[in-house]
This record gives sequence, C-alpha cells and structure tokens, in this order.
Amino acid sequence: MLTAAISFLLTAGGVAVAGLRARRRRLRSATRWFAVALLPAGLYLTGLFPLASTIGREFADWAAKLVFDPRVWTGLVLLGVSAALLFASRWPGRRAEVESSAERPAAAGAAPERPAVGQAPQASKAPKASGKPQAGKRDDGLGDFADIEEILRKRGI
Repeated sequence: MLTAAISFLLTAGGVAVAGLRARRRRLRSATRWFAVALLPAGLYLTGLFPLASTIGREFADWAAKLVFDPRVWTGLVLLGVSAALLFASRWPGRRAEVESSAERPAAAGAAPERPAVGQAPQASKAPKASGKPQAGKRDDGLGDFADIEEILRKRGI
C-alpha cells in the first residue's frame, strides 16, 4: 500500500513539473519530464517494484555471504585460478606463432630494385627474351604508369 502511494505521488509530482515546463514553452523538456513521471506508476502497476525488492534483498544476502562465508571465498578463488589457467594456456601459443613467423625465410627472395620517384626513366630499351623490343615500357614493373608519369613530368611535379 505504501509503495502505491509513493509511486503515484512521484508520478503526480513529475506531471506537475512537466506542466510548469510546458507553460514556459519548453515543450521538449516538458515531454521528457512527463515521460519520466509516468515511470513510477507504470513500474508499480506492472508489479516490477516487488521484483526489484526481491533482487535487492538477494543481492544483499549474497554480499553478506561474500564477507562472512568461506565457501563463497573458495568459489571466488576457484574462478580466479580458472581465469589464470585459461590466460596462461593461450600465452605460449601466441608467442610460438610470433617466433615461428619471424624465423620463416622470405618466399620470393629480395625485392626488385625500383628507381626513386623523382628519377628520370632509363634510356636503355633492351629486348625481352622473346626477341621483341619494348615500346617505351620500362622493365621495372611500372610500365602501366608511364602515361601518368609523363603528365606529372610535364606539370613539373
């Protein structure tokens, strides 16, 4: 009975504040106050206040047992040991993976030499193994960018 009275008093007070806010033309604030004011009555009418009371009481009982019951402390120690073992079992596996990837030899060997960005293209146009000479393409794998390079050179970049 006391819970109902408190709930509806809180709702009435919130609606009154919402009315004052609406009178001052603060409609967004008034809407928020009205929405919050409806919460206590809604929680009471749906029966969630006794549920919250039960949850609060059970939490308080658990906290009291946490302080005074050695069985709870034993459970906490077991949880901590379990977490430590799980963490420790993953750590060497990750270290071994990192070390093995650092010791692997390079698959393709050394990277080919490429000229610096500002260097002019080399004048030698050596024929490929097929016997056909290249038509203005370099042998460094950047032949597709010859047009872009020419445009940048004309602009002085």
